[in-house]
Amino acid sequence: MAQPPILSLEGIGLQQGGRWLFGGPDVDPMDLHVAPRDRLALIGRNGAGKTTLLRIIDDRIELDRGKRRVKPGTRIVFLEQEPDFSSYSSLMDFALAGEDAPAEHEVEAIAGQLGIDMAREASTASGGERRRAAIARALAQEPDLLLLDEPTNHLDLAAIDWLEDWLTRYKGAFITISHDRTFLKRLTRATLWLDRGTMRRKEVGFGGYEAWEEQVYAEEARAAEKLDAKLKLEAHWLERGVTARRKRNQGRLEKLYQMRAARAAMISDSGQAKLKLANDEDFKSKSVIVAENIAKSYDNRAIIKPFSLRIQNGDRIGIVGANGAGKTTLLKMLTGELEPDSGTITHARTLSGVMIDQQRKLLEPDATVRQILAEGGDWIDVRGNRKHVQAYLKDFLFDPKIVDTKVGILSGGERSRLLLAREFARTANLLVLDEPTNDLDLETLDLLQEVIADFDGTVLIVSHDRDFLDRTVTITLGLDGSGKVDIVAGGYEDWEAKRRKPVVGKTKTSAPAPSPSPSPSPAAPKSDKLSYKDQRDYELLPERIEELELAISKGEAILADPDLYTSDPQRFATISKGIENARAEMEAAEERWLAIAERIEA
Repeated sequence: MAQPPILSLEGIGLQQGGRWLFGGPDVDPMDLHVAPRDRLALIGRNGAGKTTLLRIIDDRIELDRGKRRVKPGTRIVFLEQEPDFSSYSSLMDFALAGEDAPAEHEVEAIAGQLGIDMAREASTASGGERRRAAIARALAQEPDLLLLDEPTNHLDLAAIDWLEDWLTRYKGAFITISHDRTFLKRLTRATLWLDRGTMRRKEVGFGGYEAWEEQVYAEEARAAEKLDAKLKLEAHWLERGVTARRKRNQGRLEKLYQMRAARAAMISDSGQAKLKLANDEDFKSKSVIVAENIAKSYDNRAIIKPFSLRIQNGDRIGIVGANGAGKTTLLKMLTGELEPDSGTITHARTLSGVMIDQQRKLLEPDATVRQILAEGGDWIDVRGNRKHVQAYLKDFLFDPKIVDTKVGILSGGERSRLLLAREFARTANLLVLDEPTNDLDLETLDLLQEVIADFDGTVLIVSHDRDFLDRTVTITLGLDGSGKVDIVAGGYEDWEAKRRKPVVGKTKTSAPAPSPSPSPSPAAPKSDKLSYKDQRDYELLPERIEELELAISKGEAILADPDLYTSDPQRFATISKGIENARAEMEAAEERWLAIAERIEA
């Protein structure tokens, strides 16, 4: 029997800047009901009102119409994307502020697992440290409903794994905005889609969202064929801008796999890139960056141990690892900003780069979009080709009519997209992207993937976005914190597969990595000898996990049919229950396999 909601929004509407952001007179009333164990992905373009909706749920914004109802005793906690630390002397002062502040020992317990010192001065803390402190504060409050606005921003891979594990075990409900497809696929069970002033809900996790989205747009396109030419044009743009882009990107993925296979042949079994290939002058002539036995240390600690790499024109290099593992150091050495302690770095004479880093310069809020892109004119020079500024805006998923809008009115994600549009117009044969996916919506990530795939030069990417790396890079440089640099043909999953060293002949699992908590885990049996059951589970569980993943994917694909619930509610309920049972079995199997693997590694 369904449980009553802990929160309801009924017939709500909100105006911003003289227009209805959602729930206006020309669209259907917006309703939302959140049950006690809901796991909801909140999807929508930048500027659609996702963060605003979370603020309404948290009672920070007054509605222009409709009602907000909360079950008595429900604790709602909002993890903001950019919380304000300016008035606090330390991270702990921030965590303990407010009427509903958590107990200090609860904050310390979570902070310890996240590896953050809460005594750190707030003014000097990095973005990653502030994000971990905010997470510790939010989770320590023991919420019934947790609102997460880009929770993985500024987190390294270990912290993301820890947060995913915590949310998997969490007994309450959550709504999350995230650009991290892997995070969304692993955790969500239903999707809220904000689109052109309305909100749709589908009882299927993010894994089934894209099929649902394409189906909705296709239905709109068919309906628009019966209407006037303007609506036909809009429907055609929607279908072309979403469905067709994904189809093109499938073709680009096939090309990416071919490039990975070619580069795999150039990487030795030891993980070092082969510098000398017999009679391969063509390969040498295409090289743009050559690193030979480069190394770097600080305070007698090896940050980068000696390794060699030859980067060709057209390579897409992903750099991954925990915060502090040396990613920025390696990036600076490869680009020539930092000299290695030993070894040599050689750059092609024609190399010219564009850097887009995570500390993005603030765009002048009073400047217009036209001024940012075209210095106030009508035309922009896009890598040597003249293009009308409004046409270029459409390339980056903007409404051309915003050309004279002030930057300060744009959402944070729209400003990030505008910055990308400006930087990608510059002429260069090397793109350096440091955490490029922060603040971008999913459609912009698809666009960024497309731009990178079509770029003629070389790309260096530092990112914690696992799905994005899997879709874009040909080689991954993995740093484990010891100074060693693994060179792997492929993306993040390929690096993970190498790190986990799966049983020969078995497919790698998607089990989350062990928690980065510094506190000791429960004591493992002292005996190194595995029982017969342990050995069998260790060998067979990966295959069972793969079967369960496939069953969940198939079930979610069936639930993506928008007519199923009304046409066959019994089948809908049966499949939903089956997915829930499969997830529970898969989580138990992953935990069991990891426990045995830890014993073997110990």
